[in-house]
Amino acid sequence: MADLPDLIAPLADLRRRRTAPLVLELDLTEGTTDGPPGPPLAQVLARRRERLTDIVEGLRRGARDPRVGGVLAKVGGAPAGLAAVQQIRDAVADFRASGKPAVAWSESIGDFGPGTVGYYLAAAFGEIALAPTGTVGLTGLSLNALFLRGAFDKAGVRPETAARHEYKTAVNTFTEHGFTDAHRAAAEGLLESLSEQVRTGIAADRGLEAGRVAELAARAPLTASEAMEAGLVDRLAYRDQVYADLLKSVQDGGPEPVLRFASRYNRHRAAAEQMGPHPGRGQIALIGMHGQIHSGHSRRSPTGRTTAGAETVSAALRAARRDSSVRAVVLRVDSPGGSHSASDAVRREVRLTGEAGKPVVVSMGDVAASGGYYVSLGADRIVAQPGTVTGSIGVFVAKPDARGLMDRLGIGYGTVDSDPHAGMFSTARPFTDSEWERVDALLDAVYADFTGKVAIARGLDADRVDRLARGRVWSGAQAYERGLVDALGGLETAVRLARSLAGAPHAPLRPFPRMGALERLRPAESSEERSAAARTRLDAWGPLAELSARAGLPAAGPLVLPGDWEVR
Repeated sequence: MADLPDLIAPLADLRRRRTAPLVLELDLTEGTTDGPPGPPLAQVLARRRERLTDIVEGLRRGARDPRVGGVLAKVGGAPAGLAAVQQIRDAVADFRASGKPAVAWSESIGDFGPGTVGYYLAAAFGEIALAPTGTVGLTGLSLNALFLRGAFDKAGVRPETAARHEYKTAVNTFTEHGFTDAHRAAAEGLLESLSEQVRTGIAADRGLEAGRVAELAARAPLTASEAMEAGLVDRLAYRDQVYADLLKSVQDGGPEPVLRFASRYNRHRAAAEQMGPHPGRGQIALIGMHGQIHSGHSRRSPTGRTTAGAETVSAALRAARRDSSVRAVVLRVDSPGGSHSASDAVRREVRLTGEAGKPVVVSMGDVAASGGYYVSLGADRIVAQPGTVTGSIGVFVAKPDARGLMDRLGIGYGTVDSDPHAGMFSTARPFTDSEWERVDALLDAVYADFTGKVAIARGLDADRVDRLARGRVWSGAQAYERGLVDALGGLETAVRLARSLAGAPHAPLRPFPRMGALERLRPAESSEERSAAARTRLDAWGPLAELSARAGLPAAGPLVLPGDWEVR
């Protein structure tokens, strides 16, 4: 028979875990995900990537929870996109304002690789601890572009491309050997804005001059001792030392603190809040739009990557309009664009939702450009982070003419067409003069439609819009200065705006639509049902489909952000 102490010990430990002080943990070394929770397999494969909303909301709840005594975050060289990092930094600043300690630690920030974005994140914390053998890769930011023209020439493939206008540089991947003047100007302008944001943020956080940060970047990577001497880190210590010191300071003579991941803490707190009564509060519906935009239903690859199907997103917006508990909508857009018609379909549903008395506020993620910016034009307000990549108001078309390659391989090709333009998108021949006339007409029509909607939505004259458009990308800060977005900030800023517009200051933010497993499995009766908004297709060729989309092939649509514009 078990001894009484053996029976009591688990109960005592359970009680301690429910009542002792908490120290929140963050692992920011594996990146974050901005989309909604996926099916079980996708969640297992992506389990080390924490959801951005859980991180941010967990920190905000922890700042106001007397039981939470501090936060510990492990950082690395490339934690997430720049806009996501800025959103986490804002949440950390809010946490620190409560007077609670916030510590970042790392074995190495960059570890013989780029670490500027990682250090930018770490700098938001009140203390940075680095392992004695670590490095700080504060080497600056870089934008890379891939040019395939030389390879195409050797393969005997001739690109057939056209764009509106010179800054819509996706076609340059196929047509150029290097940067054009317009392409380089756009990249340098974007990088200048982002670099200034990062240097200014680091300088303010560490009590340095921005010029001093630039000097250190010119010398980087820095050893641990050099980083310590330069004031970039506060102490050199190993994980066990960092944890022991913070836990001891939080304990302060009381019960031993309990460690808990911020994402798990947030989910528990959110569930507890939703179980309580909320008379008259309603909710702010959070609807996600992530990945390439296309017609039909959203798709999810086995690894968790998603695309934005216009029908899935539109169904969610229609359901929000009919749901009496929804007071306003926050549409989270993290997309480089895609199909023109699919983007317009979503923009229309966004506009109809606002006209139905439920304001829509767009919250832009790392990228909300081209079609991602187009869908935002229907919103009542647009919010971007300073580091969001947005704009890219333009259009392009591209197809390869592979006749030369086929000749080299000895491949014959024949076709019988019913009409003159029936085979115009074949890769076995170039466009004819008549087909080029239609391509140019379509490009002009799409560009005129895009810029016209920008002019109406943003209250700008046509000449001003054309100067801001022409396919050029902007940082969120640049877009705000030019009137393309309404406010700078993250999801929390968008939620505050939505509450204000709806006159619902205390309405909680909730993912929408929320459905149980059985409801998800039950076929929708019509496209008007809420369950239609949860329909996603499993895309077994997800990685290959994404590769073709990133290459700008027509299947992804004509409104696609040129290149990847990923900051490293």
